[in-house]
Formats: sequence, structure tokens, C-alpha cells
Amino acid sequence: MTSAARAHPSRERDAAPTNEAPVRDQSMRERLAAYLDLLAKWNRVYNLTAVRDRREMDVQHVEDALAILPWLPDRAGLRVLDVGSGGGVPGIPLAIARPDWRVVLLDANRKKAAFLTQAAIELGLRNAEVAAARVEDYRAGAPFDVVVSRAFSDLATFARAASPLVARDGIIAAMKGALPHDEIAALPADVAVSATPVLAVPGLDAKRHLVIMRARGTTGAR
Repeated sequence: MTSAARAHPSRERDAAPTNEAPVRDQSMRERLAAYLDLLAKWNRVYNLTAVRDRREMDVQHVEDALAILPWLPDRAGLRVLDVGSGGGVPGIPLAIARPDWRVVLLDANRKKAAFLTQAAIELGLRNAEVAAARVEDYRAGAPFDVVVSRAFSDLATFARAASPLVARDGIIAAMKGALPHDEIAALPADVAVSATPVLAVPGLDAKRHLVIMRARGTTGAR
């Protein structure tokens, strides 16, 4: 076995969830439904998602986003950066589910950033803010506890971009379908995979994984 393989094994790693999914009270359910209404409305003009069916939007966007919650740190005041947020996944559902977190929705596309800004306003998400910038150019006032993405890039590209923005004890989390063995093997030596839990997404008949990484020697936000 090569040293790279030892550093980045591609098998699934079992890990215990760090917290329980929040109870969906009436307010949370209404906000999630309102988010899907906005996404469907704006999608007719801005093509935010290839998913058109409302039920599929719920499964592939809301349920998929909330499925990562048990694997994220469970503490108030958590700072989360959603890289390449696009239509707001996973950032907006996370901000709705955890109003005690601070979520930054980052996307370089101005039209998508406009949607994210309007969604945050209409949904009353005072814990969310939008940044229209490339992740490579983004400057944060403080490091993030979690830097997360879905379908942003390969793991190595994402990890390199996220490392300067994550706190010393923070995590880099990539939402993936099937476990990307080749991408894990190609990670740089200063990025360690700590867990690759299988995500349980209600209503979705497809493999979903969360690749949780830590950057060695992270210095915090640039």
C-alpha cells in the first residue's frame, strides 16, 4: 500500500453522529415550504436547478441538505460557509433548521446571489448573509467552523479553496453521491479525511455520502 493510500483510504468510515436532527416544528416546516416556493418561482427564469418537480425538489434539496445535520458540530453560534451555494443548498435549509448558527451563502454567479439575497430577506433569515464572490477571492472576517459544499468541485479543489477559510479545529464537508474513491486518493497530503458517513435521505433512492475532512496546520480565515 502506498503512503497516499494510507493517508487517504477510500473505504467508508463509520462515525457516530455528533447531534440529533432538529424537531421540525410548524414554523420550520412553513419556512422550508416557502423556500421551495421561491426556488420554484425563480427557477423558471434563472435556471437555479435542473429539478422541476416540487416533490423532487423537497427530496433532493431540502431533505438532502438536512441529512448532513447529524454529522455537523452541535453548538450555538456555529459559523458555516456554503461554497457554491447556487439555489441555496445546503445553506438555506441549514439556516432555517438552526437559527442559532451563522450561515454565509457564497456564490460567484450574480443571478444566483440575487436569488439567495431575496430568499434570505423573504424567509426572514437574519442568521444568513450572502457573498457574491469566487471562493478563491473571498475574504472572511473570522474563520468558519464548517465549510461545506454540494457539487462544487472535486475534493482536492474544494479542500484547497476551503482550507484558508476554516478554523483550526473546524471541518471541511463535501456532499457527494457514491463515495469518490479516486478523489479521496488525490487529496493533498495536508488534508485528512476523518469520516465518510452514508447519508440517509428520506425519499431518495440513491447513494449519498458526506466526506468530512480536516486541514492540517490550518491558520484560519485569510
